[in-house]
This record gives sequence, structure tokens and C-alpha cells, in this order.
Amino acid sequence: MTVAPRFGIHAGVWGFDWSADAAERTIGAAAAAGYDLIEIPAIDRARSDAGDTARALDRHGIAPAVSLALGTDDDITSADSARRDRGERRLTDAVAFASEIGATFVGGVVFSAMGRYLELPTPAARDRSLAVLRRIAALAEARGITLGVEYVNRYESNLLNTAAQTVAFLDDLGAPNVLLHLDTFHAAIEETSLAAAIDAAGDRLGYIHASESHRGRLGTGTIDWDRFAADLHTAGYTGPITVETFSSTVIGDAAAIDIGLWRPMWADPDELATTTLHFLRTRFAAAAIPTL
Repeated sequence: MTVAPRFGIHAGVWGFDWSADAAERTIGAAAAAGYDLIEIPAIDRARSDAGDTARALDRHGIAPAVSLALGTDDDITSADSARRDRGERRLTDAVAFASEIGATFVGGVVFSAMGRYLELPTPAARDRSLAVLRRIAALAEARGITLGVEYVNRYESNLLNTAAQTVAFLDDLGAPNVLLHLDTFHAAIEETSLAAAIDAAGDRLGYIHASESHRGRLGTGTIDWDRFAADLHTAGYTGPITVETFSSTVIGDAAAIDIGLWRPMWADPDELATTTLHFLRTRFAAAAIPTL
């Protein structure tokens, strides 16, 4: 019997406000569109109540995942111990938030800052990242949480840009609850092919961002989604596949500038969510049909 992947969607499709009302609207919209899970960026627990999120998830019957991206001021590769400490606190807080809302996965750019580096990577910086993540992985494991290390393109980290680099990093980390988080937008820039990325990741592949080559609507860029679905089916992947697409008309100027989203990619998040889920289900259903 073929087991289909679980499909999720990033909360940022509806924007990055996470007030109690916004959480209710966003979680309700993702559930109404038919998704199995919603990926929620880690909140500032000193300013927001995780209970609001937990109650909305329970009301709408949808599972959560949590994500974050470290920045320059909390980069755990930094030689500045204060920056590393801030990064470790952010990661610790994200694990706590996940535990409070019933999430069993925390992924994203958890290994370095997400941004353009102006220096070459060094073994010392890599070792500093590994040291922090070993402690975070142990903390997460005690709470039944898996971490995902999302490698990103050369303009958004100098440390991990490919699946092969990430597998080597995970080997050195030595934590059984840490897996590879593959984002098709970044992989399409850095890998020779998405098939090669899937092959390099092997059984470490634990979470996927389905993101178009321009971060817009799936099927309107250069990624061959039929081939990608077929390659994942061949690899036996049954984990989460989470839609990650953003539009400047929804996320606002500050967030658009932060991720370099210089033009609107679509207008209606509810329509986008519904049609994208149909797009993915159609392709993965076709990939599961045996050929004669």
C-alpha cells in the first residue's frame, strides 16, 4: 500500500502577524483548505501566549510544526559568545514553544544566521554551530521533538548550501533526532538537480518546503513538480511537504525586504492555499500510479 506524504502550509502565506486573532484566522484558513499541518514561525514567548495558538490548533484539528531562522545578532557560528548565547536562547525558546503547542518538529535555518556573509566559512565557525546544536538537540529529544536543519543558498548562509554538506554536518552532530530539511527554492539554486539532492539526503530527509524557483505560486516557475513528486515516491518519502510561498501584497514591506521579495507573486492567500493543495495532491497521486 502506498502511503502519501502529509501536506502542510506555512503560516506566512497569510502574513506574519501572530496576535491571538491572527493565529485563529490563519490556523482556521489552513484547516479549511484541507492541509494536514501548519508551519508556525516561533513566537516571542515573552510577548505572546502560546496557549492562544494551542487552543486554535485544537479547535481546528490541524497539526503544528515550528520554524525559525537565526539572524546576525544571534548567529551561533559567531566568535562572539554573546551572539551565540542569544542564538541558543532563541533555539531553546523555539523548542519550548513547540512543546507548548504540541508540535514535534522544529526546523529552519537553525545552524547559522540567514543572510549574506562577508567572510568565508571556517572550521571554527562550523564547530561553534555544532556545539550549540548538540545541546539543543538533547533538549528537543527530551521533549519528543525532532529538529530539521534547512540548508539555504549561498546568499543566505556560508555554511550549509547543499544536501551533501548538510548530511556531513549531521554526521558530525551525532544526534539521532536531527534530520535534513530540504527547501526546493534553495536546492534549485545550489544542487545539480532536485533528484541529486534527494539522493544525497537519503534517509536523513525528514521535512520538505515545497517552494517555487521564484518563491511564488507552485507551477509558475522552473521546478518540474511532476518529476519531483516521482523522485520522492521512488525514494519512499512519506514525511511532511509544506508549501512555502509568500507575496509582498500580504506579508508587508518589512518582511518583503527581509527576504528580497520585490514584487507581488499572488493576491489571495485562501485561493492560493486551496489551489496549491490540489496541485500537489494531483502530482503526488500521479507519481504513485505504477507504470507498465
